[in-house]
Formats: sequence, structure tokens, C-alpha cells
Amino acid sequence: MSTVTAAAARTLGAPADVVFRCLSDHREHHHRFLPPAFSNYRVEEGGTGEGTVVSFTVTAGGRSRPYRMRVSVPTPGRVLEERDEASSLVTTFTLAPEGDRTQVRIQTTWNGAGGVGGFFERMFAPSALKRIYDDELARLDAYAKDLAARGGARGGSRGGAMSGRTAREAGAEAAR
Repeated sequence: MSTVTAAAARTLGAPADVVFRCLSDHREHHHRFLPPAFSNYRVEEGGTGEGTVVSFTVTAGGRSRPYRMRVSVPTPGRVLEERDEASSLVTTFTLAPEGDRTQVRIQTTWNGAGGVGGFFERMFAPSALKRIYDDELARLDAYAKDLAARGGARGGSRGGAMSGRTAREAGAEAAR
């Protein structure tokens, strides 16, 4: 058994406080920029930051798998982790502010299977997840830029809704 890692990074056109709010607020924001590979998204406990529990299904490479993730915030405003409660899988979102832009890295690690199945897992899972994360980062970029343009770090009366278009539309446009 060996550790498997999948990662993607992108510089987003929004400040780190807005981006971190999008990532850490699972009730109002996080689900709005997830790509179609994520389904059945549900907030089970909390909703914002440390201690939040979310569940969802990820479909990649023709396989679907449910996850129940507990959120921790080891470095507020900079690092958010989601740990699957049923496996070794950990996804880390790391933010590096660059003025009014933010470098975001999504990295997932887990203990891979052994044998032939493990070989294929190590060969194909990282690239499949990277494609999903590239899509997620493009959607997050569009969503966070829109939120920042509306004064997004503090929210507002619109409850995180995209102005004039849905998050799916903005994400699809950004992914093109």
C-alpha cells in the first residue's frame, strides 16, 4: 500500500479573504462552484469552517464513491482540510495571497490499494482528480470574482447568490 496524491493549482482573480470564505462556508458558497462530478451534496453538521461535516458523491473514471468529510482549519484564512470519516482520504485547500489575487492549491492524498488494482489506481486516479480539480478551480475563480465584485468578504443580503447568472453558468463559462 502506498500514498496516492492528486493535485491542481490556479491563481484566482479574487482576494484571499473572499476565496477562503467561498471554501469554508459550505452552507452558502462551497457547493455553488462544485463541478458535475460532485453530487448529493449535503451539510450534515455546522456549515462554516471548523467542525463542519458534509457528505457528497464523487464520480470519476466511471466509478462513484460517497464521502463524509469533516472540516478542519489548521491555518485560518490560509488552509482548510476535509477528512473522510471512512477512509484515509484528506483534501487540503491551501491559499497564498498575491495582492488582490490568490494562488489556490487543492491536494488530495489517501492510502492506495495494493496489487494490480493499486497499480491502476496510482496510474489513473491522480489525473482523473486533477481534471475535476482544474474544473473546480475555474468555477471557484468565476464565483469568487463575482462575489468580490459585490463586496463579497462580508456577504450581504443576497445570501451568496450569483448576480445575473447561476454559479453553474459562471463555472461553465470559466472552464471553457
